[in-house]
Order: sequence, then C-alpha cells, then structure tokens
Amino acid sequence: MPSSDTSKNLSIQAQPLQSHAVYKPPVYYQVGISLLKPLYRLQVWRRSHARDNYKQEVEQRFGKRYPAPPIATETYLPAADLNSSINVNKRNKTIWCHAVSLGETNTVAPLLDALLSRGYRIWLTNTTQTGFARGASRFAEDIAQGRLSHSYVPVDSPAVIERFLTHVQPVAALFVETELWANILTKLSEHHMPSILVNGRLSASSFKSYQKIGAVSTSMMKNLSLIIAQDNDSAKRFRQLGAHSAQIRVAGSLKWVINTPKLSNVSEPDDDKTIDIVNNEQAELAEKTSVTASDLGVVNRPIWVAASTHGGEEDTVLSWQQQLLSNPALAEALLIIVPRHPERFDEVAALIQNSGLTMARRSAAEAIDITTQVYLADSMGELMNWYALADVAVVGGSLVEVGGHNPVEPASVATPVLMGVHTQSCQSVVDKLASVGALYQPNNPFYQAIDHTNNHDEQANENQKFADDETLIYQQLKYWLNHLTLAKQAGQAGARMTDQQQAVLSRQLSMIEKVIEQHALQNVSQDSN
Repeated sequence: MPSSDTSKNLSIQAQPLQSHAVYKPPVYYQVGISLLKPLYRLQVWRRSHARDNYKQEVEQRFGKRYPAPPIATETYLPAADLNSSINVNKRNKTIWCHAVSLGETNTVAPLLDALLSRGYRIWLTNTTQTGFARGASRFAEDIAQGRLSHSYVPVDSPAVIERFLTHVQPVAALFVETELWANILTKLSEHHMPSILVNGRLSASSFKSYQKIGAVSTSMMKNLSLIIAQDNDSAKRFRQLGAHSAQIRVAGSLKWVINTPKLSNVSEPDDDKTIDIVNNEQAELAEKTSVTASDLGVVNRPIWVAASTHGGEEDTVLSWQQQLLSNPALAEALLIIVPRHPERFDEVAALIQNSGLTMARRSAAEAIDITTQVYLADSMGELMNWYALADVAVVGGSLVEVGGHNPVEPASVATPVLMGVHTQSCQSVVDKLASVGALYQPNNPFYQAIDHTNNHDEQANENQKFADDETLIYQQLKYWLNHLTLAKQAGQAGARMTDQQQAVLSRQLSMIEKVIEQHALQNVSQDSN
C-alpha cells in the first residue's frame, strides 16, 4: 500500500465538543513520557534495526509517515436501513483498533471482520513484532483491497498522536483487553472521538500496577467513552480505578469467538446473521484445511497435542510422553507439539532429539510411521487442524508464567483440554469450560468431572491431595487417553459451551455501534447549532 507523509499536517479536522469533559494526565506523566521518548527510540533500534522493516517501524511509531487511509466506499446503506442515522454517519468512516500483540490480534479479529462486513473501514495498530506480523497476514486481503490499513502504534506523545489522528480521522478508537495510554485517550477525548475498551480484562496483578499510578489511571478511566468488560471482577476493578458505572458494560469474552480468516460481506446488521456467518465460515475453513488421521497414517492411535508451547513446557510434555509410552495400553500414543513462536522450531526439534523419542517434522514433510512418537508441527496456520485431530489437547502458556492461551480453540472442535495453573489471561473462559468438565486444571474449584470414577477409589483420591500440579495434569491426560469415550464426552460438552457463548460477538458489536451512533448524533446536533 502506498505511503503518505503526514509530518506537515498537524491539525485535527474534528473539533472537540465544548460540553465534553477532558481529563488530562498529571504533569509528571507528561514530563516522564517526553524524557522516555528518546530511550524508547533507542530500544526500538536495538530490537529492530536488523529487520528489513526497521525504517517503516520508526516512521510509524514516531509519526513521520503512515500508509494511506482505507479506501472509502459508497456502496453501503442497505435499503432496510436508509433512515438509520448510524448508517448515514458511519459510511466512509474508519475505526482505529489497537491490539498489542499476537493474542490480542487473534482475539479481536472476528470483531473486525464483523465491522468490515457492516461497511466500516479499519485502521489496525500493533505494538509487538509478532502482533504486527499476525495482523499483516490475518488481514492481507483486506489490506490489499484497501478496506484496512495497518501500522505500528504511535508512541504516547501528544504531538505524534495529533499527527496520527489527523491522518487516520477515526470515527472511534478500540483498545483490546487492557493496554491503555493516557495521552492517546486525552487526545481522543479532546477531539470528541469516542474511545472504547473492548473485551476489557483487568487481573488482580494488573489492577495493583494501575493503582500505583492512581492519577494517571483515573484520567484514562474517565476519558474512555465505554468499557466493555469480560466479567464482573474486571468491571469492579475498572470502577475502583475511577470509571463510572454508566461507562461499563459486561459482555463476556471475545475469546469464545473462533478466529477465522475473514467474514463475508453482510447486507444488513443482523446479530443472528453475524453468528451464522461465523459458524458457517468455521465449518468451511475446517473442510478446506482439515488434516485427517488417515492423511498422517495415525488411524487407531491415541493422539494428544501440546499447542502454543513456550520454553520450559516442551520438557514437561516430553516427559509425560515418555511416561505414557511405558504404559502398555498407551504404547502407541502420538504427541504433536506446536511451538508458539516459529523462531523456536529448531530449538524444540533439538529438545525432542535429546529426549530420545523418535520424531517426524511437518516442515520437512516427514512421514509418520508406527515408530514415530513425537510429531513436530513446525508450520504456521494449521493449529486448528491439530486440535481437531487430537483426542486431548494441552494448551500452552499455562505450565509456565505466560498467562495461558485460548482454550476455546480446541473446545470448539470437541477436544477436551488440559491447562496448567497460569491462566490469568483467560481465567473466566477456563472456569466456564471446567464447569462442564471440558477442561481440567489442577485444583480448579469449578471443575466437574464427566465421570466420577476419575478418582478411582478413596486411596487414589487421597493421594491426589499431595500430588503437584504437573502430576495431576499427567494423571488426567493418562485417564482421558485410556478412556477415549469419556474424553469425547468432555470435548462435546466444551463444543456445546462454545456454541452457547458465540453471542458475545453480537453483544460487543452492538455496544460499539451504539456509542458511534450517539457521538455521530452529538456532532450533527452541534453542527446544526
């Protein structure tokens, strides 16, 4: 996409409403940001100067040059909605969405698909390299067709933000889950551009961090137009930081909505139709990309997958595989490992080799035979295939202190889930799946076993009280692989729960559109006066 220089255009066209309150961050924050800006530029250089896109990253982070804005469309406005003010005001309008990294980009993607299908244009920003790479690949078609523009997020400097907003001219700004910046929110508030926290989550540890900068946090909370919280606990913490109850809605987590490549265009904004489109495209995607057991030559073998793994987790799952193979009933078990980050593929391959287990690699197109004990799925874009193929899934980022990755993906294809205790990034989802027996997490108070014979006898139950977390997970893994019918029942319970939760997309989408409509009407009212 062509670029355009924005450094000479320093004024925002949209003027603030006179009656709109703006809450500025304290002076110490503004001074601190100014002092840290050169250090941040040095950090970017150290991290990215060897990359091909280093110049592009610096220009975008510091407001020198951005891609062209999304192409306006004149084709929207369904006949049934010609009298709707929101449709009139949203035509040719761009929504800015900021997603920090890979996880946030995946989480918000279905929501952006739905907004695009309703005639909006999107400007997507990311903070991390992995998030930027995911945004570029996930929305490649939309970027190529001019429906979506993509850049790194600008630094939280008033002058840089001013240039960015001048260039993008957003009708609203969406921030995913938690990351907020005080100067950005102040600038949006000054120019009466609504700012919405979508899928808002505030863990106890993050809450304590925000409390330490109380005045800054209060200014951010008050400048937000709407906070769409995932759960009541997060909503309570946002209120304690200074948000008013009228600003907050609880709508559930977008992590329940499975991430598909794109959504088809929708002729009218019908909530049920949005859900149907998501479900239909999930089915079409599965049909087009599925890898079957017969394709890999693993029919009638117990299969488990360790997905989105991080350093320290592969050693654990390889140890579990060795223990499983020593059990005569599971001597043919196959472990599929899917590392979270591509740069670790070779590192994980070396770990497998050092473990003494026999391996086949996806990237080398190596065939699986009866002697293969570990399959390294060192490829991109196939994670859902491995979840669908497996009898049991271990979701990574939870055995080490990462916060846990999304368990809804395996649950959506009826695969039971195992997770460690580090699931602060998705705890509400974990608890819901655990409550129907679809996800096992050590000592999770919500967990309901599909079959209470899981505890075997009183002595086994007594022994579990003294087992460590990894031992408990291994015991459940072995149990499910030895009782595939019960594992399947657990997986089906997760699929039903996932299907029930799909309405979260419609709820958050409706809330966003109402805020945009209200601000559009206020702008029209001021213009008429």
